[in-house]
Amino acid sequence: MTRLTARALVAVVFWPSLFFFWFLGPFVLFLLSTTSSEVCLRLESRAEFLAAANGTLPMLILQNLIYAVPIACLVLWNRLSPEPARARHIATCIKLFAVSASIGAVWDYGSSLTCDGYGQAFFSTAWQMTSYLPIASLLINIPLYVLVFSLGRAYSTRDDITEDGVVHPTGDNP
Repeated sequence: MTRLTARALVAVVFWPSLFFFWFLGPFVLFLLSTTSSEVCLRLESRAEFLAAANGTLPMLILQNLIYAVPIACLVLWNRLSPEPARARHIATCIKLFAVSASIGAVWDYGSSLTCDGYGQAFFSTAWQMTSYLPIASLLINIPLYVLVFSLGRAYSTRDDITEDGVVHPTGDNP
């Protein structure tokens, strides 16, 4: 398999995962990862409430693993076609992703803990502060999305095509 073929295969995974997981996935996974309002109405004790919130942890882990697919594709692209400048940008993406994933997990888990059908204060009011985390997440995710999109575009563009559209069979641009 040539490098061009391998890069194309990574692109086939990268673009759909970026669209479906990063742009549509948050809406679906957020709904699945938090305790629904029907469950909240049935919880009567602190132990039941905490068990329901802790039940969201596997979904949060799965969510972050799924969100990591585009980042893994960038790392694979860098292995196939190493470039120091892009490698630094990929390292920045990984750091931003780690911060974003952490904030998202705390937000989802905190949302599960503050879901209270009876108005009982089972947990510290600090968990209610997690409602502000989407603002911080947005401030981190916008540059992350732009950087990942631009890196993906740069890696999935063929190197053997010049700006005037001429294809060079050796892959070397003049």
